[in-house]
Amino acid sequence: MPTTSREIRIAIIDDDEDDFFIIADYLKAIEGNKFTIDWCNNYKEALQKIRARQYHIYLVDYRLGNHTGLELLQEISGDELDDPVVLLTGKGNKDIDVKAMQSGATDYLIKSELTTEKLERCIRYSLERSASVREIKARESKYRNLFEGSKDAVFITDDNLVLTEVNRAASLLFASEAGELVNRNFYDFINEPQQREQLETLLERKDAIKDMEIEIVSQAKEAKACLLSISFFTGPDDGQLMLYCILHDITNIKKAELANIQAQKLAANERLMRVLAHEIRNPLNNISLSADNLEMSEEDPEMKPALLEIIKRNCLRINHIITELLDLTKPPELTFQQHTLQEIMDESIAMNADRINLHKITVQKDYPDIPLEISANKSKLMIAFTNILINAIEAMEINKGQLSISMTALPDQYQVSIRDNGKGIPEEYLSKLFEPFFTLKKNGIGLGLASSYSIIQSHRADMVVESRVNEGTNFIIRFNKDN
Repeated sequence: MPTTSREIRIAIIDDDEDDFFIIADYLKAIEGNKFTIDWCNNYKEALQKIRARQYHIYLVDYRLGNHTGLELLQEISGDELDDPVVLLTGKGNKDIDVKAMQSGATDYLIKSELTTEKLERCIRYSLERSASVREIKARESKYRNLFEGSKDAVFITDDNLVLTEVNRAASLLFASEAGELVNRNFYDFINEPQQREQLETLLERKDAIKDMEIEIVSQAKEAKACLLSISFFTGPDDGQLMLYCILHDITNIKKAELANIQAQKLAANERLMRVLAHEIRNPLNNISLSADNLEMSEEDPEMKPALLEIIKRNCLRINHIITELLDLTKPPELTFQQHTLQEIMDESIAMNADRINLHKITVQKDYPDIPLEISANKSKLMIAFTNILINAIEAMEINKGQLSISMTALPDQYQVSIRDNGKGIPEEYLSKLFEPFFTLKKNGIGLGLASSYSIIQSHRADMVVESRVNEGTNFIIRFNKDN
């Protein structure tokens, strides 16, 4: 018997006192035992002790007066007790052995064959089995509580997505009772045919699914936006492939996101109108003042040409602002052809050669040996690159500027980097950099980078900016290889 600091309480339930003493002697002979051994010869009292869980293990004789040990086992079988019960008989009987095990007995021993070693092994095995059963029940209870108590819809299906078990949250999400959902196919609740086909493809490949966005329609015909996660496991009984599915309802989150986007759009429109009004009001004020002075120019005819020039210049400025704004907001209708990024960048640099030379900027290029070919509208992409290059040139000090242009072929993308060592951009302004009319330049309109961003997006590319004040800025543009 393994040494243990725990005292083990044993009840011998037998209507024969001599048998009790014999069994007790065997138990006391077990080396290192720490047993408390009690005798019970009354059927009803035995039931009470077992149900009260007063002992760690019960050795029950088959003959108990007018009752049998099998009757006792059958009577306590519905009580969900996990303390081990060992049935003892006067002689071997296979039929009784089978019935004992079916009724919940932990073991079956023949009195005439009892030895200290057999009892020691039986008690050790029974207590270990009882501890294992308790642990399994505790785990089952814990996971059952997680399953039933989850706020997400959790359900189990076979490999064809036929529901076999659902939790309460699933019943609420599908607007149907659990009994009505069992044997229903999950595909029946998916609203979009494309989503069904995508899910079928993933399941055919036995791919685990995590947070796949999907729309389901409940029995109440209510559409719900959800995130679906699926993992695979093998059924414990028949080894059949089963699916463990979790549906997280994001309908309210989607509504909140939509409301937030609408609010942001309204705020952006309001900000755009204020900036646009400010940008147009300045040249209009110049025109108005010039017109007033023009009325008085008869006394000084030499003023007239200068005033007309002011009016003309400010009218051109207003027209330029409106043209830039229209170009920015209307969807570009672009034609695309195959070009290399090296070619487009080199021509963009050449267009800015005068600026680069006047500012005495050093240009360093790092291109891969292979041509990075994309489908592009060359003239538009040159405008986007040029706007970024101009910003970089103007951010650097004369004689100290270093412009680094690099290109990298990544597994799925081509990455272009335009880095300067200029004054940098404060972190609080980075998020506004591509907004129309946002500018840090004294005389800038704030449409150059916004236009570049729109062009980059029209090429199905993305652009991010990294910057540190007094260290410089890096514009990173990533083009998909299959664009």
